[in-house]
Amino acid sequence: MNKFDEREKSFEKKFQIDQELQFKVQARSNKYLADFIGSKLGKTDEEKKIYTQEIIKADMEESGQEDVFRKIKKDLKSASINISDSEIRNQMEKALARAKEDFK
Repeated sequence: MNKFDEREKSFEKKFQIDQELQFKVQARSNKYLADFIGSKLGKTDEEKKIYTQEIIKADMEESGQEDVFRKIKKDLKSASINISDSEIRNQMEKALARAKEDFK
């Protein structure tokens, strides 16, 4: 195997590892976010676990975090809980930062 092939495999492996890490960080971020929103919704610990799965499922709908934001906004509205969009986005950023710290 020549050096070019070895280098190519090395880059492919790094890309794979980076993608796996990104997935883990996002999943952990969704967990933290679901825990926060679940508390606002008055969910029990068991209900929060189920809600976490709902948030993760919502995150799979499309690229980015807008699908998660819409789900949270809808859930809060259904429960007649008024939290501003900026507060939701702020909590999303905090959850992501916390998840990134977990994987450093």
